[in-house]
Amino acid sequence: MKAQKISVLNLSNKRVVDSEGGEIGALHNIVAEAATGMLKELVVKPNDELDTSKFRKEDEYIYIPFDAVKAVKDVIVVDSEIIRERA
Repeated sequence: MKAQKISVLNLSNKRVVDSEGGEIGALHNIVAEAATGMLKELVVKPNDELDTSKFRKEDEYIYIPFDAVKAVKDVIVVDSEIIRERA
């Protein structure tokens, strides 16, 4: 099956949830490796209730490895296990 293409503009402010249904926050940006163009991380504005202590943080944003992304539909779903492993 051919992978569907999605414009980054359509992802702006999309909700990010973990695979257990927990709300993480809203997508702010995506980090790509300049030399290869490979997507590396999601930059997420976390929900106020989220414990951000286990995430890499910069200013008011948290970073989630792109390889944790499991699905992109109405929301972006990230794998809870990968996030816990990288904490």
